[in-house]
Amino acid sequence: MNLENIDTEKWLDLATTYGLKILGAIVIWIIGSWVIKKIVKGTRKVMTKKNYDESLQKFLLNLLSWILKIILIVSILGTIGVETTSFAAILAAAGLAIGMALQGSLGNFAGGVLIMIFKPIKIGDLIEAQGEIGVVKEIEIFTTKLTGLSNREIIIPNGSLSNGNIINYTSEGTRRVDLTFGVGYDSDIKKTKEVLMNVLTSHPKVLKSPEPTVNVSELADSSINFAVRPWSTSDDYWDVYFGITEDVKEALDKAGIEIPYPHQVEIQKKS
Repeated sequence: MNLENIDTEKWLDLATTYGLKILGAIVIWIIGSWVIKKIVKGTRKVMTKKNYDESLQKFLLNLLSWILKIILIVSILGTIGVETTSFAAILAAAGLAIGMALQGSLGNFAGGVLIMIFKPIKIGDLIEAQGEIGVVKEIEIFTTKLTGLSNREIIIPNGSLSNGNIINYTSEGTRRVDLTFGVGYDSDIKKTKEVLMNVLTSHPKVLKSPEPTVNVSELADSSINFAVRPWSTSDDYWDVYFGITEDVKEALDKAGIEIPYPHQVEIQKKS
């Protein structure tokens, strides 16, 4: 028996078997890498077309690329002959452990993704959410930053923000300014409405459409209350709010219409 021939045949068989597997793995890697690039490129085009946030695009595209590459590597290992069942189980267990450890962070991440995709708010919007009011300064993956009305920085976790109610004061472009003014019971209602309406129509930042309204809203204990409802752009809201308040006081005084205020009656008993 020629041992050299046996060893040579054995090595040739091994080389042929594993050589073909390695060659197949290389082909799968080349084709798989090309397919991954095409998928990532196509996904980027879709995101750009839908105006996804740039930071969200980069994050999701990197995540997609790594997931596809891991799947490709596992497929190649299976082609070579490596047992991938235990490998997949380890990956699944690691993913579960990481998910449990980062449960809160993942909720905020998911909320950030939803906000960036569906865009209920955008930078520059005045919103009310989670008991806070402010202008959106920055939308990040995990948190959203607002600038409060007193110039405070407000940071809200995206998980809470996406799962709660959001009031967006800017999205419609216009806002109704809700004001209430009270006059004395001796005042003439028609004259008072005329004075209040003149104030609204004279203010340069009050919109003509929708038209402002003035109506009696309540017969209170010591005053007739009027609901004054001008409209303004979102940017002019506070100018209209404060301007109308000041102008109404001056106009009512000029017209001789009393604005009632609380009175105290002091009763003294003689002993």
